[in-house]
Amino acid sequence: MFGQTALFALALAAPALSQVTEGFENGWDQTAWPTYAPDCSQGGKVTLDSTTAHTGKNSIRVDGAGGFCGHIFVGTSKIPAGDVYVRTYLKASKPLTDSHVTFITMPDSAQGAKKHLRIGGQSKILMYNRETDDATLPDLSPQGIASSKALPTNAWTCFEYHLGTDGSVETWLNNATIPGLTVGNGATNANAGQWTRSSVKPKITGAYFGWESYGGDTNTIWYDDVVVSGKRIGC
Repeated sequence: MFGQTALFALALAAPALSQVTEGFENGWDQTAWPTYAPDCSQGGKVTLDSTTAHTGKNSIRVDGAGGFCGHIFVGTSKIPAGDVYVRTYLKASKPLTDSHVTFITMPDSAQGAKKHLRIGGQSKILMYNRETDDATLPDLSPQGIASSKALPTNAWTCFEYHLGTDGSVETWLNNATIPGLTVGNGATNANAGQWTRSSVKPKITGAYFGWESYGGDTNTIWYDDVVVSGKRIGC
């Protein structure tokens, strides 16, 4: 009886902790991992690359063009209920610049139709951006910029984040917390004024990896060993 009860409990817990894992070793399943380019797509492309990988032999290569319509992403709409943890290894060919760019975009029903929670860069550092009000996390003040990190180039880097149902955000780079990209759940972040002026609690319906530029910036980024889960994965 105890065994049956335990199995039943595990079955109930499974949807909340459901996990999507993809290392592209069996190729690129374009049905499970479709491209995503809201509104327009001109110039960007996604390919399976067998010349570089974090593990195994394959990775996904995204060649991102300049300008909004040069954007292209690839990802999944299989998002667990409740808390969401996303982990990817990525390798960028160029550093982040002062211009605003995105390399992970997430449709966010809490913001409304066709609005996104975005992760990318500006002022040469990693940041979040909320599409509806263009708020950034961290604030792009000198102190806020100092509280984030630059994205390494030409090396496989582990990037992981957590979106809590209470609106909290946690972010790690190679397993180290990025203070400026952490807010809520008891965390103290003096550089989150823009972010916390809104009561929006992200509720994403997809996680897509690629490139979007709001100016002329271009980049090539590789993605590998992607996990979307209801619990912490780590590097």
